[in-house]
Amino acid sequence: MNKIYLDNAATTPLSSEVLNEMMPYLTADFGNPNSLHSFGRIAKAGVDLARERIAKALGCEPNEIYFTSGATESNNWALNGIAKANRHKGNHIITSKIEHPSILETCKKLEREGFRVTYLDVDEMGLVRIDQLLHFISPDTILISIMSANNEVGTIQNIQAIANIAKEKNVIFHTDATQAIGAVNLNVHEMGIDALSLSGHKLNGPKGVGALYVHDGVMITPFMNGGEQESGLRAGTSNVPGIVGLGKAVEIATRDIIANSKKMRGLRDYFISKVMQNIELTQLNGHPVQRLPNNVNLSFGMVEGESLMYLLDLNGIAVSTGSACSSGSIENSHVLTAMGIAPDLAQGAVRFSLGKNTTKDEIDFVVEKLIECVEKLRKVSALSKTQVGKEDE
Repeated sequence: MNKIYLDNAATTPLSSEVLNEMMPYLTADFGNPNSLHSFGRIAKAGVDLARERIAKALGCEPNEIYFTSGATESNNWALNGIAKANRHKGNHIITSKIEHPSILETCKKLEREGFRVTYLDVDEMGLVRIDQLLHFISPDTILISIMSANNEVGTIQNIQAIANIAKEKNVIFHTDATQAIGAVNLNVHEMGIDALSLSGHKLNGPKGVGALYVHDGVMITPFMNGGEQESGLRAGTSNVPGIVGLGKAVEIATRDIIANSKKMRGLRDYFISKVMQNIELTQLNGHPVQRLPNNVNLSFGMVEGESLMYLLDLNGIAVSTGSACSSGSIENSHVLTAMGIAPDLAQGAVRFSLGKNTTKDEIDFVVEKLIECVEKLRKVSALSKTQVGKEDE
């Protein structure tokens, strides 16, 4: 049975182009970039090139890029480091109710440490309420953190407008761009973004490596103490192969952004159209237009999303019921809840996230199996409701 992978929002396969770039640093060029001999200099050259590639893709300077273990660390560092370094200016942070858990949990931790956090509402399409942002900014607001694009429903936020407001109010603006890199053009200097998080494994790069951009002049406390790596702000021996792979993955993602987005957007819209035409009681979640080119989040009435996910998996199709970081939770998605999606539809939500190698034949097969699986589950659901009715008589 051929397997079809439609969970690219959770992670992506490592591209051969990236692997080829990494291989020398996994074998012959294994040196520590902090060593002064030739082995170290070769490793350092690989790290420096990766930093330059990411800086070029984001429109910033290489010395503004710091390497981390991934976007979760980058988000933790951005919020903790910026909040604590700027506490003398105020203690108020603004974020949204649909952020990734690495943002929301860090905000809860900061609240326990005496910071005040405002969680903005979103509308029914998942867009942050700009009117609320303007309302809640106060003289003691020091940081705004809003994701560029949502990992569950794919809605792309009005990042430029938010960045403009932050700059006007003299507030530091951070964005979690984990899902947006390679899908949305983000020039941090031109847009006025002060800090940005990203991760390699969402870009057909390696797992366990990411980066944090911090605009020169923005105060931030160190994340780990020890050596002088990452300008003394993030100690620890550099993950050279991972960093090299991340740099190449970001370069490729931004290089091919137009072609990849056009292809995936076409397949995405085709998929949505076929499903909506053939499966009744189906709802598209997220913004219908202002969304990631590869994201399709659908709610199926009279269907439990997890059951549908498992049935599709038995047919060789990998999808998700939401964020991979919260899929172990039995509660409804916090994103869909914040958007006001009815509980029964939230329970019936499934996320399909395409990759740059997804084909039309694969989409046709998924639609065929999806129709069968939904019909099967609805029959079981109807039988269950009938049985409950008889027991109540």
